[in-house]
Amino acid sequence: MNPPSQPPPPPPESEPEPEPCTRNWLELPKDVTISILQRLGAVEIMESVQLVCTTWRSVCKDPSMWRSIDMSNRGEPYSMPHDLEIMCRNAVDRSSGHLLHIIIQHFGTDELLHYIAERASNLKSLKLGLCYEISPEGLSNAIKKMPLLEELELSYCCNSVTSESLETIGRSCPLLQSLKWNDQAALGGDSECDGEAMAIGKTMPGLRHLQLVGNFLTNNGLQAILDGCPHLESLDLRQCSYVKLDGSLGKRCAERVKVLKKPDDSTADYPYDAQLICFDALDGLSDYGYDGCDDDFDGYDGFDGYDSDLNYTGKFSASGSDDDDERFFFY
Repeated sequence: MNPPSQPPPPPPESEPEPEPCTRNWLELPKDVTISILQRLGAVEIMESVQLVCTTWRSVCKDPSMWRSIDMSNRGEPYSMPHDLEIMCRNAVDRSSGHLLHIIIQHFGTDELLHYIAERASNLKSLKLGLCYEISPEGLSNAIKKMPLLEELELSYCCNSVTSESLETIGRSCPLLQSLKWNDQAALGGDSECDGEAMAIGKTMPGLRHLQLVGNFLTNNGLQAILDGCPHLESLDLRQCSYVKLDGSLGKRCAERVKVLKKPDDSTADYPYDAQLICFDALDGLSDYGYDGCDDDFDGYDGFDGYDSDLNYTGKFSASGSDDDDERFFFY
C-alpha cells in the first residue's frame, strides 16, 4: 500500500524588498557640492540654487565657486527680468580675485569689461559673444590688464575688433594661445580686409588655435598669419569667402596645420548663426524702393520697463541702491 502523498512544502517567505537607497545632498563634501553646482550658469545659481537652503547659500558665496563664470545663451538682455550686468559684477565680486574663466553673451559694455579687468588680473579665458556695445578702446584698455590671458573669443563683437585693438591684444597677452574672432559671413561689395589678419600675424606668435569663421581676410592676410604664427595647430576658415586654398597656399596650410577647416566646410557644429549675407543682393533691393531702414518702426518707443536710454527701470534697476545682494536675494 502506497503511503499517502505529502503536501508540497510551503513556498519560502519572500524577503522584504530593501528600501531604496537615498542620499542626503546636504551631507556631500563641500568640494563635491561645488563641483556639481558649478555645472549651472551664474544666473541659475543666483536666481535659484542659493535659495534652496542655508548650506547651499553658504557654498554659493565661496570664492572657489566663482573661478568660472558662465553667463552665456541668455537671449536678448532687454527681455531678461534682471540687469545682467549687475549680476555679472556680483559674480565677479564673489570670486574675490580668483576668477580664471568668464563667458558673456548678448550683453557687455566697456564699463563691465573695465570692472572685470580691475578685479580679475589672473584671468586666463575671456569669451565674448554678441556683445555689440563694447568699443575698440574699451576692449583694448581692459585687455591691457589681463596679461595672463591664454584664450580669447570675440564672436560677433563687430564694433570692438579693429587692427589696432588686435595689436594691443597681441602685445598685452604674450601667453595667448587661442583666439576666436568670428563674424557674419558676407559676399559681394567691397568687404575684403586684411588689416586685422596682418595684426594677428604681427603680434601673436604664440597662437596655437585660431578660428576666423566668416572673416573677410584674403590670401594675403592668411599668408601673414602663417608667417607670424609658426606654432599654429588648428585653423578654422569656414565661410571665409575671399580665401582660395588653391596651389601653394593650400598645400602650405595642409602641411603646417594639423586641424584645418576650409571655407566650404560644413558649419553644422558651429554654435552661432552661419547664414551668409550677399551684399550684391541687398544693393539690388534699392531698385524696389528699399533704403536700408524700416519706416514702420519710426514711432516705436522702446521696450516695456526701460527708459529712452534702454536702462531697465523695473524691480531690478541698477539705480537707487548699492545693495546688490538685497536686489537679487543674495543673502
